[in-house]
Formats: sequence, structure tokens, C-alpha cells
Amino acid sequence: MKTYSPKPEHIERRWYVVDAGGQVLGRVASEVATLLRGKHKPMYAPHMDTGDHVVVINADKIELTGNKGEDKYAYRHSGYPGGITAVRYRDLMSMRPVAAVEKAVRGMLPKNSLGRQMIKKLHVVPGPEHPHAAQSPVAIALGERPAWNGLPAPKATPEPAPKPRARTAKPVEAEAATEPEPQAAAKPKTTAKRKSTTAKSKSTAKAKSTTRAKATTKAKTAAKPKTTRSRSKKTEE
Repeated sequence: MKTYSPKPEHIERRWYVVDAGGQVLGRVASEVATLLRGKHKPMYAPHMDTGDHVVVINADKIELTGNKGEDKYAYRHSGYPGGITAVRYRDLMSMRPVAAVEKAVRGMLPKNSLGRQMIKKLHVVPGPEHPHAAQSPVAIALGERPAWNGLPAPKATPEPAPKPRARTAKPVEAEAATEPEPQAAAKPKTTAKRKSTTAKSKSTAKAKSTTRAKATTKAKTAAKPKTTRSRSKKTEE
């Protein structure tokens, strides 16, 4: 059996309302952090955000135990040397009760990008009214765990019907244009032997012409001195 790992389509985000009036700050923060992380679900996984949205009302009526209002301080730093500022929790809860609750809950969430994503689902309101009535949140008491209804049913996605292919008759001109044109008869390739024979015939013809020209020139040169000798003999006589 393989270990179950939640998938994004298995996660359902529900909305809950927690009344913090007359409750202890640490007790409220721990219960709210459990709902934000999703640890109340059997499908909880520490590497995923499986939690729900939580609306905290009456944050101005929250309490502290013991003498923490005077002894406990909330610190912040500006980033500059010596820029630390300390505020007593009594003053913080009287001036900014929303910030006091958010600070306590943030300290109980993971200190990474997953925790920053979880804290976005926290909605703190100082009074009894909240602007999230459209989400129809369910009131839940501290220590109560919401009922688990199992994984959501998979949504059936209907497959689209295949579109019929419409056949269109091609015009005769288009068919004639698409027909391949007959290829011209390929000329016979001259082989290397034919090329060599033609080259030889040309060379022999040139040789014959040159030999004939030489013969004619020799004959002319041989005939010229005879004529001159005969003419000289006649003159001597």
C-alpha cells in the first residue's frame, strides 16, 4: 500500500468563525494555527497547505493570564543599529488587538513560504461583526474539531463529441490543377567512352589537317628553286 499524498483537487477550503471574547491569547492562537495548517483533517501533510479559513471575532476582548500584560513585551526592529522598539502587551492589546492576535498565530506557523501562505487565511476583527458573511462561515468553539466528510467526489468532465467532417466536392479545374504534370523525357547521359571517342576523333582530324598543311608547304618550297635555276640558264645562253 502506497503512502497517501494529498492532491490539490482533494483540498477543500472551508470557513470557520472563532469567538475570542474572554479567551486566553495563547489558547486561541494554538487552536487557530491548527485550523490554518489543516492538522484537524486525516489528509494532513506537513509539506502542503491543507487548512481552512478562520475568522477571529472580538479580538479586543481577549485576555492574558498572570502578570503578562506588564512583564511581556512585543519587540520590533527597524533594521538600523539601535532601532529596536519594545511595547508592553497591555498597551499593544489596547491599541492594536488585531496585531497582537496575528503575531501570536504567526509564531505557531512554519517559518517559511508555506507559513506565509497559511497566515493569509487568517481574518481578525476587533468587534463581533465581520465582512465575510458571503462565505457562510461556521461557528466553532475552542477545542472542537469539525466533522470530516471524506475526500470530495471527482468532478466528471464530459468529453466533447467529435465533430463530423464535411466532405466538399472539389471542382474539376482544381483537380486538373492538382494533377502532376508529365515529366519531360530525360536525355540519355553520354558515357565516358563516347566522350573519349569524340575527343580522339577530333584530335586525329586536327593531326591530319596539320600534316596536309605541312606537305603543301614543302611542295611549294621545293618547286620554287627549280624555276629560278631554269630562268638563270636561259639568260646565260
